[in-house]
Formats: sequence, C-alpha cells, structure tokens
Amino acid sequence: MVLAQQTSILLLDEPTTYLDIAHQVEVLDLCAELHARRKNTVVAVLHDLNQACRYATHLIVMRAGGTVAAEGDPATVVTADLIEDVFGLPCRIIDDPETGTPLVVPAAPRRHLPDAPRDDVPTAAAMAETS
Repeated sequence: MVLAQQTSILLLDEPTTYLDIAHQVEVLDLCAELHARRKNTVVAVLHDLNQACRYATHLIVMRAGGTVAAEGDPATVVTADLIEDVFGLPCRIIDDPETGTPLVVPAAPRRHLPDAPRDDVPTAAAMAETS
C-alpha cells in the first residue's frame, strides 16, 4: 500500500519481524533501492544490528529508556565499546565480508552450565549394557 501511494517518506516499525532471512533481505533490499533510485527517505526501527549496519546510511542507537546513545554513519558509530555499553554484549566488530560495513560478532559464551552429575550422563558402557 505504501508503495502504491508513492510517498517520499517511509516510516517502518520493525519491517522484518517474523520474516525468514530471505524475506528480511528482500524487504531491506527494496528499502535500499527506494532510497537509492527514488530518493525516498526511509526511517526503520531494526533490532538486528548487523542488518542495520548493512542497510542504513545513518544510525541512531537508543538505550532502553529511549535516550540516544550515539548517531551517525554505521562505520563510525558501531564500536565494541558502544555495543557493550548499550546492550551489555561483549563483542568484536569486523568488516562484513560482503559489504565492508560493520559486523557485530558476539564474544564466545562466558557462562557455562554447571557440570551434570556423572550418574545422570550415560556412558558408552552403560548404553551398551541396556541394548
């Protein structure tokens, strides 16, 4: 409907929610095309940081309370310190191998489940005895 109206501004609230990855990319590719070819202004709320970095020309990173933590070009805004500060997620930022945009890679898990008691974990010998 929005495309049929040919509006110059698109306001999208989580346009990729509940879509599989192929359809997420299709929607965001369409938004990028509308911005590039038709000069549409596209404002989208995205929770996937990597998609936001890949598709946005300008990011506004907001804290849970609604205050702005940072804004600007994804390459300058998205840092490991910012992601840990705002989202509590230790990470590394690398270049996306496809686009060169920032790619957030979460740090390896720091928390491990406690070891299960040995008698709860079947051994190969115990499994052989039951067969």
